[in-house]
Amino acid sequence: MRKKLLVLLAVLCVSAFVSGCKSGKKDEAQNETTENPAPVTEVTEAPTAEPLPTADPHEGMAKSFLTGKYIPEKKAKQRPYAVMINNIEYAARFHSGISQAAILYEAKVEGGITRLMGIFENPDMKKLGSVRSARHYYVSVASEYDAVFVHFGHTKFALSKIDKLNVDNISGLSGYGGRVFYRDRSISAPHNAFTSSKGLAAGMSTLKYRKKYKDNFEGHFKFYEEDTDLISDKDADKVTVKFSGYASPYFVYDADKKVYKRYQYGKKHIDTANNKQLSFKNLIIQYVDDEPIVPGHAKDYRTINFEKASGKGMYITNGKAVKIKWKKNESKKMMKYYAEDGSELIINPGKTYIALFPDNGSKLTISGKGKD
Repeated sequence: MRKKLLVLLAVLCVSAFVSGCKSGKKDEAQNETTENPAPVTEVTEAPTAEPLPTADPHEGMAKSFLTGKYIPEKKAKQRPYAVMINNIEYAARFHSGISQAAILYEAKVEGGITRLMGIFENPDMKKLGSVRSARHYYVSVASEYDAVFVHFGHTKFALSKIDKLNVDNISGLSGYGGRVFYRDRSISAPHNAFTSSKGLAAGMSTLKYRKKYKDNFEGHFKFYEEDTDLISDKDADKVTVKFSGYASPYFVYDADKKVYKRYQYGKKHIDTANNKQLSFKNLIIQYVDDEPIVPGHAKDYRTINFEKASGKGMYITNGKAVKIKWKKNESKKMMKYYAEDGSELIINPGKTYIALFPDNGSKLTISGKGKD
């Protein structure tokens, strides 16, 4: 009996030992779990990529002083040419290269006819003209643009103004004229003198003229960055600029292309070099004091007062017209346009037509609902 009790006690001791071991391992495991918890993975946001810099759409470009449009910087620095262009009805039939003018001026000369002057920026043409003689008020206008003045013939008043204002000029009556100009023998003289981009470059080289604008040149106009409509109650679908009974050009607004198409002598004004009608984004009518330079003189030479002068006018674009003012100081070669509130006028980028329009009975008509 005693032996059985000893065996039973032994079995119970062994069981207790085994249970204690299991319990110890379990507590130890729990302790290990508590003291050394599983690592926690931290969630972080992915770094945000920096936006790539936007490419400058005008890199390597500069705004043209003449049109307000961006062109290659090298070309924007080049001086323009101011070229006198014949505009009697016979000669106008042969106009060539004229549509390349960034700015086109028109003013009266003798007998009620008009003469044109184109301001050309980096011209590229084989035939430009026909080129005619200088008038002194056009010399004054050319000086506003730091332009090289180009003419075939002159009056004594024009020569005097060239000297007074120290304007670089290329003359067809000079000894070097044959390198710059040529005659189209299919057209009657004196309406058949033409030049070309190569001829103009030859004249510049021969006379060693400065090719770039002066460093302090500020430009003639202020331009909007983008096409902008005028705030005006005055519709301008057709604009007639009646200089005289002989010369009465007019412009019709093309609402689709937002330009004014030019007509004269009852026809579309066409450039024979490309068979395109002349068109302009901007029209400026500048009222001027136009009168005979020598009253009663047989040749009826005209003059315009530009020395410390001022006046009124109209600015027309995108089918609307507004009143403007202008001021000019000829000796300083400065000319500016202003809005009615006195702020400097801002015009749309593009080509511009400017009429030096007599404020003495000549008739300007601006109307709506023009017809092509």
